[in-house]
Amino acid sequence: MGDEPAAPDLAAGALRSARSIAAGRGSGRPARLGRRRSPGGGYSGARPDERDPALIGSILGNTMAELGWVAPLAQARLMSQWASVVGSEIAARCQPVSLVDGELKVSAESTAWATQLRLMAPQILARIARELPAGVVSKLIITGPSAPSWKRGPWSMHGGRGARDTYG
Repeated sequence: MGDEPAAPDLAAGALRSARSIAAGRGSGRPARLGRRRSPGGGYSGARPDERDPALIGSILGNTMAELGWVAPLAQARLMSQWASVVGSEIAARCQPVSLVDGELKVSAESTAWATQLRLMAPQILARIARELPAGVVSKLIITGPSAPSWKRGPWSMHGGRGARDTYG
């Protein structure tokens, strides 16, 4: 316990060091804190000024374009918000599967809806073009439901052609 100074000695030491720092600064008084004025003089007023901070929307818009994020964000929006982009009626009957190199693959719930959606492809592409940046989707590939595979299972036929009259 002999190594530790007493509490009043710590306080007195801190006071001495603070006084020596203040004396080294040139005055015995603490420095006053005040407003800093800009080098050009004057204050920023209520109207927009070049000294005002930039709006976050303008910063993000420019940054996303510089970093090349516009297309990936548009693709993510198309996949996640499919119903708001193409409409609830179309979204109820089909789902986007993939978007690669501007080709959007869509899977319809039935072959009849796949045919109907193929006929509506120009209107669907127009809706997508209105909602997303240009060039995100250039081609629409619509498929119907896939037939079950008869390669394995109790109904498979080894060496034979399998069921041909069911899905043709």
